[in-house]
Amino acid sequence: MKAIETIQGKMMPLPRAHIDTDQIIPKQFLKRVERHGYGPFLFYDWRFDNEDEPIENFVLNRMEYADSKVLVTGPNFGIGSSREHAAWSIEDWGFEAVISAAFGDIFYNNSINIGLLPVILYKEEVNVLLEKAKDPNNEIAINLLGQTVKSGNFAASFKIDAHIKERLLAGLDNIGETLVHEKAISKFESARPSYKPTVS
Repeated sequence: MKAIETIQGKMMPLPRAHIDTDQIIPKQFLKRVERHGYGPFLFYDWRFDNEDEPIENFVLNRMEYADSKVLVTGPNFGIGSSREHAAWSIEDWGFEAVISAAFGDIFYNNSINIGLLPVILYKEEVNVLLEKAKDPNNEIAINLLGQTVKSGNFAASFKIDAHIKERLLAGLDNIGETLVHEKAISKFESARPSYKPTVS
């Protein structure tokens, strides 16, 4: 997992509230066994019409937002079912952070576990960023170390659990966090009586 300190670039506005995981990645695309390759199906039912033709005015189909790093969206983002694919599809599209006034708990944790930074700001602050994001020339900078968000003359701070922040700064997923203690684990295992069961 890539370490995060600063995320800087374009932001994409998606001013819709209560977006659930089925809207993020529809169920028909959950048959893949790989973790990667879900980006093309992100918001599929909103991006394409009934003949699978792109809906031109939907923001993900607009070329001026093609290389956006930050998704700015309405409150209660990522609610609904616990599918990890929702966070995977957002990351696979190329986003490095999502800004909202509130996230579904499971989506929030799934994002943390893959290094996709969920940033919670006040609703009024999110609304300012949504307005700014209407102009794709307005860039944003998120500093995880300082817990700040800046865009032009806009500045805000965000809260994040200290342990989660430490993990993201170090680029540690759940396995990586365990492997930090590899020497201690090996020492414990080597001292374990041979008659006790082992995992091989």
